[in-house]
Order: sequence, then structure tokens, then C-alpha cells
Amino acid sequence: MQQDLFGGGEGPGKEDTSPPLAARMRPRTFDEFVGQPHLIGPDAALRRAVENGRFGSIILWGPPGVGKTTLAELIAGVSHSQFARVSAVSAGVADLRKIIEEARARRKLGKRTILFIDEIHRFNKSQQDAILPVVEDGTVTLIGATTENPSFEVNSALLSRSRVYVLNSLSDEEVKLVIDRALAEPERGFGGEVELDEDAAAAMVNLANGDARSALNMLELCVLSLAPDEPKRVTVEILKSAVQRRSVMFDKSGDMHYDTISALHKTVRGSDVDASLYWLARMLEGGEDPLYLARRLIRMATEDIGLADPQALVLAIAAQQAVHFMGMPEGALALAEITAYLAAAPKSNAVYAAFSRAKADVEQTRNDPVPEHLRNAPTGLMKDLGYGAGYKYAHDYEGGFVYQQNLPEALEGKVYYEPTNRGEELKIAERLAERREIAKKARRL
Repeated sequence: MQQDLFGGGEGPGKEDTSPPLAARMRPRTFDEFVGQPHLIGPDAALRRAVENGRFGSIILWGPPGVGKTTLAELIAGVSHSQFARVSAVSAGVADLRKIIEEARARRKLGKRTILFIDEIHRFNKSQQDAILPVVEDGTVTLIGATTENPSFEVNSALLSRSRVYVLNSLSDEEVKLVIDRALAEPERGFGGEVELDEDAAAAMVNLANGDARSALNMLELCVLSLAPDEPKRVTVEILKSAVQRRSVMFDKSGDMHYDTISALHKTVRGSDVDASLYWLARMLEGGEDPLYLARRLIRMATEDIGLADPQALVLAIAAQQAVHFMGMPEGALALAEITAYLAAAPKSNAVYAAFSRAKADVEQTRNDPVPEHLRNAPTGLMKDLGYGAGYKYAHDYEGGFVYQQNLPEALEGKVYYEPTNRGEELKIAERLAERREIAKKARRL
């Protein structure tokens, strides 16, 4: 019998203890599963392996709400395995020992145990090492779920004994299918008793960001917000009232943090002002530390703009000071201003490349003494030893320049900095070309 979601369940004063809609609507078969056709489609290798009972340990990597836990449960069901679930956030050594002891006993009876570790990236190295022997000897088959890159978050020994499968965010069409099923499902969903306006459905899909669980939670929240005597109809106004705002997909300590700051840096470097402002907004709305963003923008000013626009560094530091002085949310506009400025500025990595070449010579060649004419001579002994002898004071010469061999002898004539013809570096290039020609002639003498 369908549960009464609108009339208070078992009567006045009775608390509704039924599972959430997202839990009730979990797929029970591969064919009910929405999304991930590359993994569970009829001809997918993983599905065939599971159906044949010939699969090993698995790491499921993907964003929230795409079916990692559900897929693990389906694998256990299809393969007739015992499903032992733990959360890496709360599980301790005692929990794992109990599961392992039971798995050993079960194995003697010829039954497989799947150890499902949710958020496996939260297990530290010693915890991951503790389960390695029982994974290796087949006591348990591991299925780990993670939102973080397993290359960095899962021990290499454990990773080498597992196959990593990547799950993708659901498409808008797939999210809409999940919602439609929940509306129509007679036993686990709303059985056709709830009407969802077309524009409300579109907004719900948009807000879900490819997360099926988020979509179902929104739908359930909207339905539960309806008064018993109201029509069972969800409108955009009800959705806005219930949800308030989009939950921004951003984890400031995980993969998404690094992916998004990479997107910001690369769009600034690529002179795409609009995309740069978008990624900045994504990070700020997701709770990123604004001073971290200011530091990264300063780095962009030096790495990707450099002397093509010397004001870039000055303004980036000014933006950092503005954020520090004003705080948030006022400081966000300073970050937006410098982001737009840096994206629109002429680009050059010439100083960055020059410094890298100079650093390489420091690391790979002899560190010969400083030429004597460049040495300081504060004492008589130092003067007697020739420190500072032959130094030419540039201001005494026409144009404020005179050639001197200022590099160690082994590096004479080495060129590190090669300015571009963009922005202010065009003028710098002209000046350096003149001076380097003078230096070249002087070295021939």
C-alpha cells in the first residue's frame, strides 16, 4: 500500500520515519539504473564481468549523486555477495575487524563478501594498509567510492590491486528521467499524485547540477512543503521557496578546488575575460578563501603577464590589500576587477622562462666566484685583493649603459631573457637589442 505523504502518515502526532525519496528510489536492477552506460549498459565490460561473477576489487570515482553507492549495492546483489558497508568518516578498526572475521567464515562456505568503503579517500594510509592483506588474499572484494582522484588519495598498493571506474555527472535528460520516475512510481514514489509544472521541472533539473540525489531531495522537499489542503502541484514559486538557492558544486579542499583554480588560471592566461570571471565567481560562491585567490592572481600577474604590462603586478598586490582591508563580500569586486584586468592584459611569460633558464644554469653548471669588479670592498684588505677593481659606473657613460662581463666567465654572453613584441615588452626588446649589440661588439675586442 502506498504511504500517505500528505496526510501525516499514521495519524496526529506520529512522526514520519520512512526513508527519504532518494533512498526509496534506488534502482534495484542494472536496467533501472540511470546514467553511466559505459559501465552498466548491456554490452559494458563491467556489467558483463559482474553478471558472470568474475570481477575483482573496484574503485568508483565520480561526483556526488551519480550512483556510486547504488552501483556497489547492485554489484553485490547481482553477484549474490554479502554487502558490508562502512563509511570512512566514522568506521574504526573494530568495525573492519568484525567484517573481516565474518568474511573469513563466509568464505569457507563459498560465499563472497563485498566490503564497500564510502568516501575511501578519508581513510588514512595506515587504515588503507590494514585492509590490503584481506583484499590481496581474496577474503573480501573491495569496492571503494570516492569523489577525489584516487591517484592521489588511495595508496598505490591498494590502487594497483583495484580497477578504477569513472562515473560522470548525469545529463539534464537523465536527471529529468529520474524525476519523472519518482513522480510516477506507485510504491516508492508519488504514484502520479503529484503534478510538477514544466518550468519547475526545468528549474529543478538545472539546480541539480547532474546530481540525481539532489534532484530527488528537492522534489521531496517541495512536496512535503505543500499543505494537506493544497493541490498536489509543484510550481516554480514553491521550488524557489523550498530550495532558496543552488548548492554550488565546489569542494575547496578536494579535486574540484584544483580543477577550478586551474580553470581560472588558464582562462586568464588565455585572455578570456568572461570565462575568467565565471570561474572566479564559482570559487567565491563555493566558499574559497579570497586571500588564496588573491595570491594566485598575483602569481598570474608575474607568470603570464610579466613585463608586457608591469602594472599588472602592482594592481594585483593592490587587489590583495583591498581584500585584506575590506574583507568579504566587498572584497569580491576587487578580485573581479583584477581578474578582468589580468585577462585583458597583453601576455608574456618571458621573465618566467628567463628565470627558469637562469635557475637551470645555477643548478647544472659550476658556481664560479663573483667577478672581482662586481664585489663589494668595504675594507682595505678587500681593496688590496682587487675587490671592485675595474668596475664601470653606468651613469658615467652615454645612455647610462656600458658593457661589462657580469656573468661568470663560463657563462659569458649567455642570454636568458628574450622579451616578446607584446605590450611594454616591445619597448624593452628594442632597448635590449641595442645594448646586446654593444655588448657583442665589446666581446669581440
